[in-house]
Amino acid sequence: MGSPPMIDGAFARWLAARAGQALMNLRAELGFTDPGALKSAGDKVSHDLIRTELAKWRPADAVLSEEDEGSRLAWTAEVTAEAVPRLAADRVWIIDPLDGTREFAEEGRSDWAVHVALWARTAPTPHGLVAGAVGLPAQHRVLGTDYPPAYPPMTVEAATAAGTRTIRLAASRSRPPVFLTDLAEDVGAHLVPMGSAGAKIAAVVTGEVDAYIHAGGQYEWDSAAPVAVATATGLHASRIDGSALKYNEADPRLPDLLVCRKDLASRLLAALQRHNG
Repeated sequence: MGSPPMIDGAFARWLAARAGQALMNLRAELGFTDPGALKSAGDKVSHDLIRTELAKWRPADAVLSEEDEGSRLAWTAEVTAEAVPRLAADRVWIIDPLDGTREFAEEGRSDWAVHVALWARTAPTPHGLVAGAVGLPAQHRVLGTDYPPAYPPMTVEAATAAGTRTIRLAASRSRPPVFLTDLAEDVGAHLVPMGSAGAKIAAVVTGEVDAYIHAGGQYEWDSAAPVAVATATGLHASRIDGSALKYNEADPRLPDLLVCRKDLASRLLAALQRHNG
């Protein structure tokens, strides 16, 4: 096999595609009779592949991965910021080797993903993300910042009934925010349960839903790659109070976010203030 692409965005896409194929192969090899074993094997296979390729092709860059030992302990084990190398790095890959592990281990489900994002100290954007790719292996596609998808087209219903149509709102299958049902009723939204954060944000990017709201706990690796793609596409992405999403922080917890069409942002942020303020 030849060398991967030099350009970071294309490299992220290449990496997400390779990890995704490895995960598909693993599903075919192990089957679904032991979901626990499949989950564990999936996390390890994808993480090892991505870490190996990053070490080979981007050796000077730091990495923040869900599967790296210590990622969740950096702030709870009284580790100083000076002891965390990525905080002094100029470039940090933020990866989730398998987002939606539960869905990965369920036969027939396609709402799981591979996340590969690059944060750079010199990035011109508030979130600092300069490249990213979301692999959706069971959907046979990779969304990336190297060729951002076109802004999702507005449906005929939306174009002719602005402000009154039913909003399609992606929500967690297992952990929807407690206020989401009331918010959905307030703005006239229909909840669409899905698995991984990557799959939900990808659904906003492709126009399958109009928005995704999460609150109650996530980490930087859950949203970095899909947010990079969403903002490259031109969509709105922020915390649910409207402030900027920030990555490669000392504490990688990033507990909430809103990703939506730009024409819905002010309406949804106002509703969030009413129901979560």
